[in-house]
Amino acid sequence: MKKLLFAISLFFLCNPGGMFAQTIGNKELNEIKSSFVKDAHTTALQNMLTEDNNIKKKALNHDLQGKIDHYFKYRTDVKGITDQKSSGTCWMFTSMNVLRPTVMKKYDLNSFDFSHSYTYFWDIFEKANLFLENIIGTVGKDIKNDQEVVNLFRSPVGDGGVWNMFYNVAEKYGVVPQSVMPATAHSNSTGQMVGILNERLRAGGYKLREMAAEGKSVADLRAEKTVILKDVYRVLALCLGEPPAEFTWRYQTKDGQIKTLTTTPQDFYRSIVPSDYSPQNYIMIMNDPTRDYYKTYEIQNYTNAIEGINWVYLNLPNDEIKKAALASIKNNEPMYASCDVGKQNNSAAGILDPTMYNTDILLGIDSKMDKKARILTRQSGSSHAMALVACDTDENDVPVKWEFENSWGPSAGNKGYLTFTDAWFDEYLFRMVINKKYLSEKAKAALNTKPIMLPAWDYMF
Repeated sequence: MKKLLFAISLFFLCNPGGMFAQTIGNKELNEIKSSFVKDAHTTALQNMLTEDNNIKKKALNHDLQGKIDHYFKYRTDVKGITDQKSSGTCWMFTSMNVLRPTVMKKYDLNSFDFSHSYTYFWDIFEKANLFLENIIGTVGKDIKNDQEVVNLFRSPVGDGGVWNMFYNVAEKYGVVPQSVMPATAHSNSTGQMVGILNERLRAGGYKLREMAAEGKSVADLRAEKTVILKDVYRVLALCLGEPPAEFTWRYQTKDGQIKTLTTTPQDFYRSIVPSDYSPQNYIMIMNDPTRDYYKTYEIQNYTNAIEGINWVYLNLPNDEIKKAALASIKNNEPMYASCDVGKQNNSAAGILDPTMYNTDILLGIDSKMDKKARILTRQSGSSHAMALVACDTDENDVPVKWEFENSWGPSAGNKGYLTFTDAWFDEYLFRMVINKKYLSEKAKAALNTKPIMLPAWDYMF
C-alpha cells in the first residue's frame, strides 16, 4: 500500500497534467505572454512605471480628494501628540495616551506625558524573566522541531505587545511622568539594545537547556536564571537609566503655579487611573471574521509577566463594536485601538479609506479579497495601535468617519491625527479596549464563556 501511495504521489508531482504540481511549459508560457498586449495605453503605462516606482501616487483616487474633512461631531478631550520614534511600542504609547487627559485634568495641566522609558524598562525586564521561565518549562522538548521552543528562541524579547502587557507592568511597577525618567537614545531607537539582549537571552536559554540535560535541578536552573537577569538589568540600566522607586515631580499648572509631588510610581499610577480600571471592566474586543462571534478567545502565553493577565478578547461583529465605541466617545472616554494602518492610508492627508488607491485599475489586475480572506492569507492583520478619540455621524447619528490619535509625532498625518472612514473601519480595524458597560447585553453574556485557547503563533497574532 505504501509503495502504491508513493507511486501515485510521484505521478502527480512529475506529470505536467497532475493535480498537485504543474510546470510551466511552452504552451502555458505562450498563453501567459500573449495576454500582455503592447498597445499604446500599455506602452505609456510601462514607460511611466519603469521611470518612477511610486505606484501609490499614480493609483491615488482623485475623485475622493477633498471630500473627507477632519471635523467631528463627537470628540474626547484629548490634547497633544506623542512620538514613539524608532520603537515598536505603539501599544504602550496608546495605553498611556488614553490616560493622559485624566492626568491633565487632575493636576490642572496644559500638557502632560508619561515616561515611556520607565514602563519600557520593566516591560523588557519582565519579558526576559518570562522567556527564561518558559525555557525552563520546556527543557524536555526538541529545540529543532517543537513549535513552542522554536517560537521562544525566535524572539526572546521585543518591543511588541498589547494592552494587557501595559496593564501588567503598570499594576506591578506603576508609572511616572516623563521628566522623572526622560527618553534616551535607546528608548527612542530600540533595535540595537534589543538585539544585544536577545543574543544574551538566547545564550542563557541554551545554557539552561544544557544544564537540564546534565541533570541539574530546577533550583540550579533558577540560580542561573538570576545570573542572566542581572545582565539584562545591567544592559537596561546602562541604556535607559535606572528606574526610581520613589520620585519628586515638579509641575506647573495652567494658571502658572509651581507645585511639587513626592510619591512612588505605584501610588501615582493608582491616583490617575479610573477606579474600575481592571480586566474585569475594561475588555479587549476584536473583529475577526475568521472565527465565531460572541465568543471569547485567549492567546496562549501572550503576556509579559508571570503573574500578569494573558491576552483575552471577545470577538464581535463590527456593528456591535461601533455602537460601543460611539457610546464611549460620547461619554468622553478615548479607547485603545489597533488596526492595519498601512492599508489605503494617504499619509500626507491623514486620511484612510478603502478606495484611496486604485492599484488594480492602474495595473489592470484583480486583487480583491474580503477581510476574512485577507486575514487567512496574511495579507492583512493588526500592525499598529492608536487611541480612538472621535466620531462623526450623519443626520441619523450613524457613523461616517472616525479619528485616531497617533504616536508618530505632530508632523505625521493631520497634525498627528488620522481620519478614517466608516468603510475603512469595517475592513482594517481589528481590536480595541473598552469599558464593558458600553457593550450590549448579548456581548456581556458572552464574556462569561470559557475562552477558546489559541497558540501564540496563530495567524492572527
